[in-house]
Amino acid sequence: MKDLFNYQRRKSNVVHVGNIDIGGDNPVRIQSMTTTDTNDTEACIEQAERIIQAGGELVRLTTQGRREAENLKNIHDGLHAKGYDTPLVADVHFNANVADVAAQHTEKVRINPGNYVDPARKFIQLEYTDEEYARELKKIEDRFVPFLNICKANHTAIRIGVNHGSLSDRIRNRYGDTPEGIVESCMEFLRICKKQQFDNVVISIKASNTVVMVQSVRLLVDTMDKEDMHYPLHLGVTEAGEGEDGRIKSAVGIGALLADGIGDTIRVSLSEEPECEIPVAKHLVDYVAKRAGHLMIPAEPNKHFNYLRPQRRKTRAIGNIGGSNVPIVITSNEGCKADYIYVGNQVPKYAEDRKYIVDYSEYHGEKHTYPIFPAMAMPFIGSMKSDIKFLVLQFGTPTEEYVACLKAHPEIVVVCMSNHQNRVGDQRALVHEMMNNGVYNPVVFAQMYRHDEKSDFQLDASADMGALMIDGLTDGIWLMNDGKLSDSVLEDTAFNILQAGRLRMSKTEYISCPGCGRTLYDLQQTIAHIKDATKEMKGLKIGIMGCIVNGPGEMADADYGYVGAGPGKVSLYRKQTCVEKNIPTEEAVEHLLKLIHEDQKTAKSAAEPTASLLT
Repeated sequence: MKDLFNYQRRKSNVVHVGNIDIGGDNPVRIQSMTTTDTNDTEACIEQAERIIQAGGELVRLTTQGRREAENLKNIHDGLHAKGYDTPLVADVHFNANVADVAAQHTEKVRINPGNYVDPARKFIQLEYTDEEYARELKKIEDRFVPFLNICKANHTAIRIGVNHGSLSDRIRNRYGDTPEGIVESCMEFLRICKKQQFDNVVISIKASNTVVMVQSVRLLVDTMDKEDMHYPLHLGVTEAGEGEDGRIKSAVGIGALLADGIGDTIRVSLSEEPECEIPVAKHLVDYVAKRAGHLMIPAEPNKHFNYLRPQRRKTRAIGNIGGSNVPIVITSNEGCKADYIYVGNQVPKYAEDRKYIVDYSEYHGEKHTYPIFPAMAMPFIGSMKSDIKFLVLQFGTPTEEYVACLKAHPEIVVVCMSNHQNRVGDQRALVHEMMNNGVYNPVVFAQMYRHDEKSDFQLDASADMGALMIDGLTDGIWLMNDGKLSDSVLEDTAFNILQAGRLRMSKTEYISCPGCGRTLYDLQQTIAHIKDATKEMKGLKIGIMGCIVNGPGEMADADYGYVGAGPGKVSLYRKQTCVEKNIPTEEAVEHLLKLIHEDQKTAKSAAEPTASLLT
């Protein structure tokens, strides 16, 4: 099993992309993508220059057709004339012939297995016999090998970039909409690369759902290892959105993988100007890299834990904590929406709708008040009566002592803290030790930081919680900060992290792409309009997609979709079903709101007779 507790970079091959190398012992490379029309040479050069000046080490451009592919040479020459030798990456969908042309003008070409040879998705049910399926694979090989030969001749690297939202009907029908299907979509192409002895390959698997993204990449690494493949990995959460939500979601997914040493280049996909992505990516890479060379964590993984397909850890419910309850949030914010408020040694003013955590030395059995104990106070736990008690533990606390205490007191919720250089590994270690000793008490992860900048705090906390949530270990979050940030920032961040990890929905989620030269309307303005109009709606997922590359596919993870269908035209989706086509962009947002309100009205009227029967 992978070492869950000690940080070490995954060993990968080195891939040459122009004047930089990716993988091996090289730094994690940072990149972004232009949003300009690839036929507009000057606009692309200007935007690429901004990306490079912000620290981008590769620049990707959308390449819809042959004309765009050929214009990459002009963009390339223009950047060279300005003194830039940053590698360019062509992004190709739907047209394999375009990839052949692009390979002659850029240092790297990204192709999408879901639409390289397979026809456009129609989300239809098709049954393939093994012979028919084998013929489809042969068709891919016959088309893919000539492209590899062009890349060999031009010393061009490739990225095999699988998107959850653009899996082919063939893959979906054989494997379902699963991590296994996502991985197989990639492996079909990698096996051809290996057979052709073409090693200049980088791989990415992306999804807007952080859990799907992380589990798929973990499974891909395991599958590649079994087939003796060690290609470098490009990480990203696609359609992450913008603002704080986009940053937190990206940090949860990317951070979970970086924490396990996975990742050789990253792109943070934000629905903003592309240069805004670079500082976020750099911060994540630098933050996780600080774990290198840490003191060893001598822990044993639980033999029943499945790293590739994790399930939520089995716990005993204590009040609203653990069991099948959604993870809780603890804060020190009095006027809050958190589940529990920590008040230290201050006896709180009683409020019917509040639950308080108080230091054990000041606990006197007040209603809705629960004591918290440091590890050294374990002997006092039995002397206090309370339905819920909190015990702060760190890995390294004498095992026999705390295990005996937890087994004797099933009412204890563990608050897991760490001051280790690799806090993710250290906190994992405590929970695995609990599992190895048959302890079923819930665990709340408490994370302490020292930040004055909100964005730094949010990125660090999200990156630290990513793996812990996706591993299924999280029954709650308690974020603390010794700095200038308000308690409300800490509380909001905790809820947003849980939502990004798909553990607790507390507001509407917007699955929005970062935009590119294919985008068919003003993406940033539209996102702002939709968010403002739907901000009071809770629990919905709305996809806002610039074009059809991932649009319909990503609607599987959204309740509603707003997808560019053509210049000035938008189509609306309910899940993956298109319900209205080619609406003028100036009318489309109002049509989306009308669709949502009508569905809510229908759902409400359908529920009313059921409610009356139960009364």
